[in-house]
Amino acid sequence: MRQRAATFGCALLAAALFCSTLLAQNQLVTIQDTLFMADGIRFSGTLLIRWNTFDTNSGTIVQQSRTVVVSNGNLQVQLAANATAPAPANSYSVAYQSDGREQFSEAWTVPQVSRSLKVAEVRTGTFSGAGGGGSGSVGNQTPIAESAIVGLVADLAQRPVKGPGFGTGSIAVINQSGQVETVVGNVGDCVYVDGTTGACGAPSPQFFDAETPGGVVDGTNTTFTLANPPSGTSLQLFRNGIYMKAGFDYNLTNSTVQFVAGAIPQPQDTLVASYRIDPSAGNIGNINSGDVGRRTGLAQVLCSSGGRTSISNAWYTLGACDIPAAALHAGDRFEIRFNFSHSGSTSGFDVQAVWGTTAFLLRHGSALDAAVVGRAEASVSTAGVQLTTESWGTVLPLLPGIASANSQSGLKIDFLGKLDAVGTDTLGISYTILRYPAI
Repeated sequence: MRQRAATFGCALLAAALFCSTLLAQNQLVTIQDTLFMADGIRFSGTLLIRWNTFDTNSGTIVQQSRTVVVSNGNLQVQLAANATAPAPANSYSVAYQSDGREQFSEAWTVPQVSRSLKVAEVRTGTFSGAGGGGSGSVGNQTPIAESAIVGLVADLAQRPVKGPGFGTGSIAVINQSGQVETVVGNVGDCVYVDGTTGACGAPSPQFFDAETPGGVVDGTNTTFTLANPPSGTSLQLFRNGIYMKAGFDYNLTNSTVQFVAGAIPQPQDTLVASYRIDPSAGNIGNINSGDVGRRTGLAQVLCSSGGRTSISNAWYTLGACDIPAAALHAGDRFEIRFNFSHSGSTSGFDVQAVWGTTAFLLRHGSALDAAVVGRAEASVSTAGVQLTTESWGTVLPLLPGIASANSQSGLKIDFLGKLDAVGTDTLGISYTILRYPAI
């Protein structure tokens, strides 16, 4: 009797261990729901559930499929959790079939939970039906909010976004606001670490040929001057076509030529000098040597855009342009061209343009003004910035203006607008900002 009881106890223990092992291995989650058609009739048909091989904490789920019968709308099925399975095989493909054909398909992602789930809680995507002899229709598409995806909003915030000067087909630079813009320059220029552009490499020697030295040729004057100090022994000086020898016929000090007594130029003599200069050695005429090979007198397009449109009766930024500190040098000049467009004829509107924190344009257009256009110039000095502007509209008269702004290490030019009343009218803008570097 004791032996039979012991045998029975062992059997119960083995069964319990076996069941426990099955539960630990499967970790199934129940999906239970009532399915309806659009007319309120309960759905009857089958669900063909397919999955690729994926791994779970309890083992590997091999690729397979399963058909689940749905009768009078009642769906109940148990599946292994796949929400934490590695991509790409981390979803179930579920095809809804009825009336002899596949109606539509969608994807399920099943989290590991202890309660039963509705279909809406596992649905992650939809696919167009393609089987069962029918063309299929698009399944239910449920939008997912960005905030509902863990970490998505924070990850998106780490990405650089397009700035107002963004373009394609050129090198990118990060502006003062952390936005991506396009480098502005000429073909063949190099990009410097501050985002500006200029000629590549170190300044190269420059040549001056057939220069006439300054000074009176009267037989008594011994001192003549050149436009620039020649580099090394590069000076070639000719008197009436005869080569003059340095240290014998003349002495050179910086850009001053001093003739000796026996070689003083006489009336009607012709002096011609040819030489080269080293831009890195010192001042070159009126151009600072540090700017040679870096600055250009050509206009640079900093921003050019069609901007945005607005139907609001509150101030709205239609366009903007970031100007980095490296583009604000004393002597630089900026040209600002703008065209505020107004569509509709039921509301007046206001526009303004702001240089940093200084508004240099503020005008009110009537409902009859199709546009307010104009241009402005900003001259940068060590003391600040002086802005001059002129603007006019379709019926709005011409208005000139002058404004002053403090010096800033980097700033933004904003173009704002607002309607008098919300309706069918729209405000927009197009603008171009040019920079003329000091040379």
